[in-house]
Amino acid sequence: MTTYTVPLREMRFVLHETFDAAGTLTALPGFEDATADMMDAVLEECAKLCQDVLDPLRRSGDEEGCTFKDGKVTTPKGFKEAYAQYVAGGWCGLTASPEFGGQGLPETLDCLVAEMTSSANLSFGLYPGLTQGTILALTALGTPEQKKTYLPKLVSAEWQGAMCLTESHSGSDLGLLRTKAVPNADGSYSVTGTKIFISAGEHDMVDNVIHLVLAKLPDAPEGSRGISMFLVPKFLPKADGTPGERNAVACGSIEHKMGMKASVTCVMNFDGAKGWIVGQPHKGLAGMFVMMNKERLFVGTQGISQAEIAYQGAVTYAKDRLQGRAATGPANPDKPADPIIVHPDIRNRLLYTRAIVEAHRALAIWTHINVDLSHKHADAAARQRADDMVGIMTPIIKAGGTGYGSELANTCLQVFGGHGYIREHGMEQFVRDVRITEIYEGTNTIQALDLVGRKLELGGGRLFTGWIGEVEGTLKRLEGRNDMAEFTVPLKESVARLKSCTQWLNDEAKKDPNAKGAAAMDYLRLFTLVAYAWMWTLMAEKALANKNSGDAAFYDTKLTVARYFFSRVLPQTASMDAVVRSGSKAMMALSEAAF
Repeated sequence: MTTYTVPLREMRFVLHETFDAAGTLTALPGFEDATADMMDAVLEECAKLCQDVLDPLRRSGDEEGCTFKDGKVTTPKGFKEAYAQYVAGGWCGLTASPEFGGQGLPETLDCLVAEMTSSANLSFGLYPGLTQGTILALTALGTPEQKKTYLPKLVSAEWQGAMCLTESHSGSDLGLLRTKAVPNADGSYSVTGTKIFISAGEHDMVDNVIHLVLAKLPDAPEGSRGISMFLVPKFLPKADGTPGERNAVACGSIEHKMGMKASVTCVMNFDGAKGWIVGQPHKGLAGMFVMMNKERLFVGTQGISQAEIAYQGAVTYAKDRLQGRAATGPANPDKPADPIIVHPDIRNRLLYTRAIVEAHRALAIWTHINVDLSHKHADAAARQRADDMVGIMTPIIKAGGTGYGSELANTCLQVFGGHGYIREHGMEQFVRDVRITEIYEGTNTIQALDLVGRKLELGGGRLFTGWIGEVEGTLKRLEGRNDMAEFTVPLKESVARLKSCTQWLNDEAKKDPNAKGAAAMDYLRLFTLVAYAWMWTLMAEKALANKNSGDAAFYDTKLTVARYFFSRVLPQTASMDAVVRSGSKAMMALSEAAF
């Protein structure tokens, strides 16, 4: 059975050496205490929770799953006790405002905490992950009374947050939703409708569930412009803040899923439930995106977290499993066979996984540093630049992390051969669990369409140009460094390819309405690999600077993996560029009847 070891050394390398996160963050108001030592202490404590408490529940939680009876959901054995430890540690409120009981720490740090929690137990980590999004939405849009009533309990994780968007007939096209909200004389609203696929909509680990529900007012305009957002608690809070009268909201059933079986997914029925509007009328979709943008970054981390733990399991197995002989001669002459890690195909699978995981982790940290800058920097122009970087990276982080997460979990399962397909080693659970991350919080195709159809065009291309400027700034700084040429030369070539492909796509879209839709997924993967190449260049620079230190083996390994990425992974961008430029003609030529 695969067990999880938190890669603290890898995390510290990115956090402290590659980006000097503490140096950037402690200069921001409110983050003065976010020193490298403090961040290390937080990561070490979280590692203990993940390895000692959450990881041992991963398989049993999958096998038992959540159960539903008489409108109530029971989580698997051990989850309630583990959740109590999570609450006691204050982990849910890590980044929340101290005004409401949070610790006020950077989102950058929480990104790594989320990776650990998700690797250890993906199902468990989703519960507080949703609550954190609810906290963010209410902090940004809630009234003073809503904040006072709900945020302290959400920040402590004593209450669960849930987002209620999807209806059976209305998935990504939220403009079609039918849930209604009718004003009451006391300023509240009566919310009526049914929502499906609601993660953590009902369970036994918390005292209350606070639903953020998208619904339409009686005078709502048609389509997405008519959506408002409402806060609908399972129990109406009493004056002292404790749960009071049961609201008219109930779980009708739970879904029977392919994976993440210890994370409950509910059908929620609202039958004139009492709720309060959050934000402005008819602006609910924009309000929900305050929550969803954080969740999309979180889901990208979920995806890559499963590649990390799958990699750990595959490496252990590859070093232990004896089969065949090395092509260069027996590696272990005294044994009947060599460990399969001697075989090129196995090494290729492991290195491919590692190269992607480490690059994505670095890109996620860089993006979250920009999240913190966009919230805290004193200069408005600097905040805008950082927000631009977060905006263009959000679809890359979400779709890149989850697309590769699913692909790499399968890649690592293959290392086990037939043993990967059975439950003994736990690899098949990673494949099942991670698959949903490509679907929820906006499918990966939606992320790709957002990138090519909206993010590339915002501000006349300001986001894309700004990001390219960041990468080209690195190239200019390293110009003339012969020791870095093996990384900077292919990075420069890939950046030129991305710029040219982007221009071609924008031009083609003026002639062909299907051009961007046909190219979206391949273009996003191309963009993702160029972003990863930038990260590997930055990591290689730091590894070269420290290769003669006391941790020389670590830095030598880092450089070896970097060289693998540039020689075996980045060249894929050439084929992706060619596919994008093939246009939509071949894709759209077949008649509907011929399918």
